[in-house]
Amino acid sequence: MRPFVHVNVAMSADGKLSTRERRQVKISGSSDFSRVDRIKAESDAVMVGIGTVLADDPSLTVKSPALVTKRREKGMDENPVRIIVDSRARTPSDAAILHKGKGERIIACSLQAEVLKKESLSHYATVIVAGETEVDLSLLLSRLHERGIRTLMVEGGGTLIWGLFQAGLVDKLTCYMGNMVIGGGRAPTLADGNGFIDESDFIRLSLEGLERVDKGVLLTWIIERTPP
Repeated sequence: MRPFVHVNVAMSADGKLSTRERRQVKISGSSDFSRVDRIKAESDAVMVGIGTVLADDPSLTVKSPALVTKRREKGMDENPVRIIVDSRARTPSDAAILHKGKGERIIACSLQAEVLKKESLSHYATVIVAGETEVDLSLLLSRLHERGIRTLMVEGGGTLIWGLFQAGLVDKLTCYMGNMVIGGGRAPTLADGNGFIDESDFIRLSLEGLERVDKGVLLTWIIERTPP
């Protein structure tokens, strides 16, 4: 068993999440920010990869006071469980995600991560070891389910999202496409990694929604499942 996985990204018209230097870019506007905040507030957990933490230093907190109040009224923490996929335990001890806002934090590492680094991070978060050299995402999601996490929002980056797609772990994809072209062969995209070679392996999507938001377009996709 695993949580329902909802990948949400904002990307340029040419599919870039940020610049080739991985510098954070404001792609969407206030309406989309509110939408993302609502999804976050309604999720049991939100996940990012270590690359996103190192590049953007996000807190992944719920921003709207009204949404925070709703979570409290339901007996929930102010923020969803915040999860970092960090195979080698490179998360800085002063990262915003570890200190800003109330709620549980989880860092998922592999056996290859240095023991001292894992011990240091354990002062700020629950450290889960899943996988030998890289985090085994299927195993990690199974353990998250065991911890009561049923809905998981994933905010990036491209390497983590690729890994989830490759393992067949994504259920829903929402893409905000902004009105800009960033370019760059090395700029991160929605799904990086090695990519599929055989067309039969491609992830097929079913379009569920299409709407104009701010100055861009929001696409909502459901992942098609191959019948057993």
